[in-house]
Amino acid sequence: MNRQRTASPPKAPPNVSPKAPLIAPPQDRPAGSDGQVDPATLAALAAGLHADPFSVLGPHDGAVRVLAPGASAVSVVWPDGARTALHEQAHGLYTGAAPGARPGDPASYQLAISWPGAEQLTPDPYAFGPLLSDGTLQGLAGGDWNAALDALGARLGELNGVPGLRCAVWAPNARRVAVVGDFNSWDGRRHAMRLRHAAGVWELFIPGVTAGDCYKFAITDPTGAILLKADPMARRAQPAPATASIVDDPSPYSWTDDAWMLSRGARQAPQSPISIYEVHAGSWIAADGARCVWDQLADKLPAYAHAMGFSHVELMPIMEYPFGGSWGYQPLGLFAPSARFGPPAAFARFVDRCHAVGVGVILDWVPAHFPDDAHGLARFDGTPLYEYADPREGYHPDWHTMVYNLGRTEVKAFMIASAMHWLRRYHIDGLRVDAVASMLYRDYSRQPGEWIPNQHGGRENLEAVAFLQELNATVRKQVPDAIVVAEESTAWPGVTAPVEDGGLGFHYKWNMGWMHDTLRYMHEDPVHRKYHHHDITFGMAYAYSERFILPLSHDEVVHGKGSLVNKMPGDHGTKLANLRAYLGFMWAHPGKKLLFMGGELAQPAEWNHDATLNWNLLDDPGHHGVQRLVADLNRLYRDTPALHALDADPEGFAWVVMDDADNSVAAFLRRSGAQMVLAVSNFTPVARHGYRVGVPLAGRWAESLNTDAGWYGGSGQGNQGAAVSASESAHGHAQSLSLTLPPLATLYFTHEG
Repeated sequence: MNRQRTASPPKAPPNVSPKAPLIAPPQDRPAGSDGQVDPATLAALAAGLHADPFSVLGPHDGAVRVLAPGASAVSVVWPDGARTALHEQAHGLYTGAAPGARPGDPASYQLAISWPGAEQLTPDPYAFGPLLSDGTLQGLAGGDWNAALDALGARLGELNGVPGLRCAVWAPNARRVAVVGDFNSWDGRRHAMRLRHAAGVWELFIPGVTAGDCYKFAITDPTGAILLKADPMARRAQPAPATASIVDDPSPYSWTDDAWMLSRGARQAPQSPISIYEVHAGSWIAADGARCVWDQLADKLPAYAHAMGFSHVELMPIMEYPFGGSWGYQPLGLFAPSARFGPPAAFARFVDRCHAVGVGVILDWVPAHFPDDAHGLARFDGTPLYEYADPREGYHPDWHTMVYNLGRTEVKAFMIASAMHWLRRYHIDGLRVDAVASMLYRDYSRQPGEWIPNQHGGRENLEAVAFLQELNATVRKQVPDAIVVAEESTAWPGVTAPVEDGGLGFHYKWNMGWMHDTLRYMHEDPVHRKYHHHDITFGMAYAYSERFILPLSHDEVVHGKGSLVNKMPGDHGTKLANLRAYLGFMWAHPGKKLLFMGGELAQPAEWNHDATLNWNLLDDPGHHGVQRLVADLNRLYRDTPALHALDADPEGFAWVVMDDADNSVAAFLRRSGAQMVLAVSNFTPVARHGYRVGVPLAGRWAESLNTDAGWYGGSGQGNQGAAVSASESAHGHAQSLSLTLPPLATLYFTHEG
C-alpha cells in the first residue's frame, strides 16, 4: 500500500511540541474588560492546543477575542459601518471591548482582518451558536444514516443568512479538532471546532469558504499527536497522490432522465433481461488528456453498450481511492467520485448519458474493508474508530487492510449513508457489494487462533449480517426501484431471500460456482471433457436457490489466470470457436449475464489497468465475429422472453440431453408461456450429423442462433435455418429433431409451430 502526503501541509506553530498537553477551558479565569486572557490560555491558543475555543474566542462579557496569527490588525465592524479596533495581546490574539457583540448573533458584528496585501471582511466563526440540533445528535449517536448523511462532513450553505462552510466530524476520542485548508493557510490554530459531547461530533461554521477550496481535519489524538485526516464524508477529493478533501459545489445537477427513472424498476426485475457490461473506467479507452475521463466515456461508452445490447454497465469502484493498483477496491472516499476520472458533475453527466440511451449504471461498492493510509479512516481519532480494535477482527490478511466495525452504530450509519448517497444523488441504478463472503465469516482467510468467534461461539459475523440486512431493507424502502447485488462465493443460505424471512435481502447474487465450474470445463481439452461433464451441468442443481447473475468478471482475467479466450484449448481458431460455444451456452442458461470488457473482443492478453482495450483486434474477422456474437446474444436474450422471463423460476427450464458425456453434448429447453427455445451445445471439435434431440412440440423449429455461423468466424455448418420435427420419440418426448451439430458450437432453435 502506497502512502501519500497532502500537497499543502498546514503550518505548524513554531517551537511547540505536537504532544504538548491541552489546556482546559478557563471557566475559573475571568477576562478583563478588554477581553485579555491569562498567560496559560494565551499559550494554549497560540500553540493550537486549547480544548474549547468557543469558551474563549468570539463575544464574551462585552468583549471580542479573535485569534488571527499573521494578521497586522483586526477590527470589529458594526452594522452601521463603524469600526472598533482590537488590540493584539500576543501571538495573534486580538481582544477589545465590544459591548454590542452578542453571543450566538453573528449579525451583530463582523470582523475586518488585515492580512499582508489584503483585508478580509468576515463574520466571526465564534459568534455562531451550536449547529446541530439535539435531535440530530441523538440520531447520530443512535446510528441514523439520514442524520449522518445530512449533518456530517463539510457542506457549503447559509447559516443565519451568512454563506459559508458547515463542518462536522465524528471523532469522539479526539482531544481537539480543527479545520485546516486553503482558506486559513492550513493553520491549525485558526479554526478549532466545538465538541458536542452527546454524539462525539465536532462542529464549526466557517464564513466565506468557496467551492474548490481544499481542506482536512487536524485531529489531536488522546496522546496529543496531531493527525491530518481527509473528511470521511467529503464529496470531492484531490487527485492522487495528493490527499486533501475539496469543498464541493452544492449546485444540483439538472437531470434529464425522468423517463428512465420511471421505467427502471421494471427493467431490473427478475423477469426482465439483464445483461451487464463490466467496465474499468480508466482503461476502457485511451484518455486524450484534453477532457476528463467521464466526458470522454460519456461520448462513447453508453452508445457502445447500447449498440452491443447490454442493459447495464457496471463500473469497478469509482469511489476515491489512494492506490491505483487496487482498481478502486481499497477506497477511502466513500462519498466522492475519484478525481482521477474527473469532477463530480462530470460523473453525473456520464450517468445521465447512459440513461438517455436506455443503459443502467451499477457501481461496485466496498463495505468490507479499507486501506490504512495515514490520511484516511484508520485510527481516525487516534483510536480504532471505524475498524475493530483487535487485529483478529480488524485486520484483513488477504488485502492488508482494515475491517469495518459494523457492530458500531455510527459506522453502520456511515456505510448506509454512502450507499444512499450514490443511489440518490447520482441516480445510480444498483450497487454490487464486493467481497460479501469475507464479511459473513469471521474466519475468512484466517487460521485457527487467528479469529474471534461470535457471541454464540460460531464463525458467522453477526454484525455484518445485521448490517447487510439493514442496508438492503433501507434500499428497498427508500429507493425501491434500485437493486443491490452480492458478490458472494459460498453457500450461505438466503442471500436473496427477504430480510423478513431471515435472508440477507439482496436482489441478485453472483453465481461464482457456475463460473468456476464451467470455466474449468472449458479449459479441458475436448477429448477429456467427457470426464468432466458434470462441471457443465451441475449449476442447474442449485440454479433456483437464489436469484443469480452469471458473471465472467475481471477477477477471471488477471493475476496470471489468462484472458477469457486463452482459457480455451487449441490453436487460435479453436480457441475462438470454444469461446463462442461457451458464450452461447451462457446466454441460454438461466441467470442474468455479466461480461467484463474485452471479453466481447476475445482479447488475448490479460487485462491491464494501466493499458486500454486492444480495439485494433476488430480488424481481425475472428475477433470481430465474437463481438457480433455477443451483440446478437444480447439481442436474442432481450427480445425472447423464453430466455429471460423465468430466469429465477424452475418452470422456465427443462433438461433434454443432460447425460451425453461421451459426445460432450448438452441440450435444454427455455420457455415462457407458449414460447419455447431449445439450446444445444456440442463441446467437441467433431461435427455431429443426424443427432436426434427430443422436443415437446411438433412442427418447425427455426435455427435462431448458431455460434459456428460464418458471420461469427465459424465454419458455417448448421441446419439451413430450421429443423422440422418427426414422430420419433427421444429423451422422453414423442417428437424429435434430427440435427447437424457443428463443431464447438451452440445452437438455439425457436419453435414456430
